[in-house]
Amino acid sequence: MLPVMKPFTIDVPESVLDDLRTRLTRTRLPTRSPGDRWSAGTDPDYLRELLDYWADGFDWRATERRLNSFPQYLAEVGGQTVHFAHVRGVRAAGGPAPMPLVVTHGWPYSFAEMLPLVRLLTDPTAHGGDPCDAFDVVVPSLPGYGYSTLPESGPVSGPTIAETWARLMTDVLGYPRFGTYGEDIGSSVSHWLAASHPDQVIGIHVAQAAYPPVERSSNLTAGEAEFLEWSRAKWEGGEGYAALQSTRPDTLAAALLDSPSGLAAWLVEKFQAWSDCGGDVERRFSKDDLLTTIMLYWVTGTIGSSFRPYFDQRNDRLPLPVLTGPAGITVGVGDLGMPRSLAERTYTDIRYWHDLPVGGHFLAREETELVAADIRAFFHPLRRAAQRPAPEAGGNDVSR
Repeated sequence: MLPVMKPFTIDVPESVLDDLRTRLTRTRLPTRSPGDRWSAGTDPDYLRELLDYWADGFDWRATERRLNSFPQYLAEVGGQTVHFAHVRGVRAAGGPAPMPLVVTHGWPYSFAEMLPLVRLLTDPTAHGGDPCDAFDVVVPSLPGYGYSTLPESGPVSGPTIAETWARLMTDVLGYPRFGTYGEDIGSSVSHWLAASHPDQVIGIHVAQAAYPPVERSSNLTAGEAEFLEWSRAKWEGGEGYAALQSTRPDTLAAALLDSPSGLAAWLVEKFQAWSDCGGDVERRFSKDDLLTTIMLYWVTGTIGSSFRPYFDQRNDRLPLPVLTGPAGITVGVGDLGMPRSLAERTYTDIRYWHDLPVGGHFLAREETELVAADIRAFFHPLRRAAQRPAPEAGGNDVSR
């Protein structure tokens, strides 16, 4: 008998929304530091504009309805509650069963950033794709994010999350084999799923290829060394957030949990700085998009627990081993120019590589159609490996 999973609906109490409105009316904002807008962090003028819309224009109940249009569940896995969306693919007449695919977000994402992929992957026919390329898509919230709880003990790291996802896919959902797609922390989770469960993972597709650990970074070619130096210089001056989240997460959380404006400023800066937006965050994310994710952190009070992967990785730096299974890599502008040879120090079987001319860190949300097409193309020749009796209609018994 499979472990129990229960249907879940997002339904924020009105009292939480009333408290939020009150806090927003009491906001105090800083004076902008000298220099260009956004050069010292979130631009106070834009933040004021966003907060005004949050207070008087943003319709959270409409957002709830949109999020709840995707079937969601809670399951107990290894002493923690895992929240996830689970949408079954449309099976083509006479075609193969949809391939199970677990899609993992990162920080400062929520599961909401990955949802635009779902319909393109579950019903490719409706979006110009091959009907035989349908997926059963599972989009979990990372431990400590949104409605997923932290584990009872132990670190929150790529290897431990991978173990939880493996149990979710096999023990809870009944998929003996599955594929993975991940971004940011989700890329790390995908890597460790492939490393720890090679017999279960059909293939991994990631938006950020792994840089080789120091053990595999000797004798770099000139191109590899040049790229790594470019990447290091690109991040110079922009890693303060990670230093705080990895060393003083509780201090930071105390401020952000109590202040919606502080939370918005902390998160929106990353959407502006890391996306392919040319400095204008709303080229990629509307205010509704931004506030959807900010609200999911606010109403669940999980900004502090979302820092756990940063904090725990200080003492859990297990190097990623060489991955021998099929791998697909989509490269956005944040890593554009990465030599394939650098990735081949970690992946021995790269079946698919695509350099995109557009799309930043939040690749699935910024370039949804391109990413969905890449996922379908990578997994298309691997589908025979995924064939297995499909779970009964409706999946797990959710009536218990």
